[in-house]
Amino acid sequence: MARAKSVYRCTECGAESPKWAGRCEGCGAWNTLGEEIVASLPTSKRTAARSVGGVAGSTVMLGRVVTTETPRWRTGLDEFDFVLGGGIVPGSMVLVGGEPGIGKSTLLLQVAARLEAAGHATLYVSGEESALQVRLRAERLSEDARGVSLLTETSLETLLATAAQPVADGRRVNTLIVDSIQTVHTELLEGAPGNVGQVRECAARLMRFAKDTGTTVFVIGHVTKGGGIAGPKTLEHIVDTVLYFEGDGTLDHRVLRATKNRFGSVDEIGVFRMLGTGLVPVENPSALFLGDRRDVASGSAVCALMEGTRPVLVEVQALAAKAGFGTPQRVANGIDARRLALLLAVLDKRGGFSCAQLDVFCNVVGGMRVQEPSVDLAIVAALASSVVDRPLPAQAVFLGELGLGGEVRPVSQLERRLAEAAKLGMTKAFLSDRAMPRRAPGDLDLVGVRTLSDVLRCTVGREAA
Repeated sequence: MARAKSVYRCTECGAESPKWAGRCEGCGAWNTLGEEIVASLPTSKRTAARSVGGVAGSTVMLGRVVTTETPRWRTGLDEFDFVLGGGIVPGSMVLVGGEPGIGKSTLLLQVAARLEAAGHATLYVSGEESALQVRLRAERLSEDARGVSLLTETSLETLLATAAQPVADGRRVNTLIVDSIQTVHTELLEGAPGNVGQVRECAARLMRFAKDTGTTVFVIGHVTKGGGIAGPKTLEHIVDTVLYFEGDGTLDHRVLRATKNRFGSVDEIGVFRMLGTGLVPVENPSALFLGDRRDVASGSAVCALMEGTRPVLVEVQALAAKAGFGTPQRVANGIDARRLALLLAVLDKRGGFSCAQLDVFCNVVGGMRVQEPSVDLAIVAALASSVVDRPLPAQAVFLGELGLGGEVRPVSQLERRLAEAAKLGMTKAFLSDRAMPRRAPGDLDLVGVRTLSDVLRCTVGREAA
């Protein structure tokens, strides 16, 4: 019997290596090489493959391609439909990733129940749980999932053959849900389920099945210790849409974020509240993140973020206290720690607020992750407020990026941010004087600031040193 040949393939760039190494020679990433069993063709077949040419395909001018408007399927979970761009596109493939226990299976089981109720035959394939476990979860949901077809199987060939057949009542399967892609394996490749080759091949065949039959395919993906979806990076390139389900296990709300969407805008978020009966969409995320903001203490500021096309108001809290040890601590939750270090340096150099001997803690309330620089002004205002122990204006929102020279720069989509702030009852907005709109929405009092010194003077009543 011929010995199976194995190669080591990088999960980030797909480069092959004949032996394992700590670093990929293709992209330079560390600890990304995984062993993959490959089947070698006999010599005669390899010779035939080299000698026989392919058949030329037919081409068509792009302007003559017939376009049709395919109606999307609405699930009734408004936040889920919003993140997908208005609903489910028939024939698409959606990848949903998230931490263990965050609610991925619960969410897709609710989607399956709602699609089944709308007349779309749905097949739920569970490779991790038994039929009894899925039934017990379904009984806790507010949706009626008794009509959903269930298959407990890990073989890709059996899965696809079952999905190609009509369900019990004779309808063709419209929606296929696979939980999870790391448990599915194909007989064409050697190796355990979940390795690089198995995940890539199974995802590619599921994608071809979706395009050939028009079946919408949802797959659940595990995440690694670093927060990315386990398996090769090509997994995210294959699918049409990538959704990350985020949230803190100690909180009852979850955030569904789109990082790739071929049928809608990316970076959209949907907010859900986890209840005993399943996930309930939150219509106003800003009210959720600011709901506990009653008696405002020092070190608290509000900023309006843009998550895709949706403005969301979040609270930024900062605490500067005397260091208890030799080296002061710098702790950042929800923002980049390097961004916090940069803002502390600007606050020291341009604002005269030295935190060299202070422990600094910065937190975005509600477990939100902030990546855009529009939160800079809120962070420095909260830090200065904590240092002098003087509260900021209670109903004020801070919008601006802070440069290394202490200048306050404008942010994008300012009108939408201000409109969301006015809707939530904010009465004052601090923003760059170069981006002052002609008319303020609602009763907002707009305060234009040019430098960090102007911000400190208007908020904590202290001139920059």
